[in-house]
Amino acid sequence: MKSQCRHLLRCTLLVLAMCFTVTLQAQGIDVSKFQGTIDWRKVAKSKKVKFVYIRATEGTSIRDPKYKSNVDSASKAGLLVGSYHVYSSKTTAYQQFANFKSVVVKKKQDLIPVLDIEGHHSGRLDMARVNKLLELMEKEYGTKPMIYTSEKVYNEHFTGKRYRSYHIFIANYHGTPTVRYTLWQHTQTGRISGIKGDVDLSKFHKKHSLYDILMPKHRKKKAPAADTTASKRDTTKRAATKATDAKPAAKK
Repeated sequence: MKSQCRHLLRCTLLVLAMCFTVTLQAQGIDVSKFQGTIDWRKVAKSKKVKFVYIRATEGTSIRDPKYKSNVDSASKAGLLVGSYHVYSSKTTAYQQFANFKSVVVKKKQDLIPVLDIEGHHSGRLDMARVNKLLELMEKEYGTKPMIYTSEKVYNEHFTGKRYRSYHIFIANYHGTPTVRYTLWQHTQTGRISGIKGDVDLSKFHKKHSLYDILMPKHRKKKAPAADTTASKRDTTKRAATKATDAKPAAKK
């Protein structure tokens, strides 16, 4: 029964997100092995947390030992889950992607993947490598990844037209970001029941919501009102024409 209730909670969150009714105050967390063993049932009861990003991999060979248990337990608790890869400047895009793909199962993802590019990469990113990694992730998971980084790295490398279609996840612990963003990681010292010690907390820009970072399979496509109206007019017109054509000729 408890398992059914948790599944219902998770499904409810998806439905709310698809209907654009999740409040902009909905927050998320991101975790890794450094949070230790997490009591996901307690986390799910927190009004602060609606979703979680979980570290999967880093570079070519690092795989978070807590990843699988975190994904499975967070999902069972009713939370929406996504995964992130920490970028390395030491290995190729193909090697890093192979590492991520070997760990992250597409069907278990509720949220679009994240490429984590830490602030220490400032001024020395190989953008050809970054672009290839973004491309590989998009092809495999059917959606553009979200780019997590600092404002400085964003301003140095991601202001171009090429990146306008990507969601941006900005880390800034001193004030509201001055660059465009979908998600803002606003603190490293959040406290959530079920997690020992500090945890990162994130929230949405006022123009965005949980819907924007859902995997495509969870998004509900809606036709624009104008298109719907036009379609109805065309259907009515075709029906009227058909009825006229089918009307028997008057007897003379």
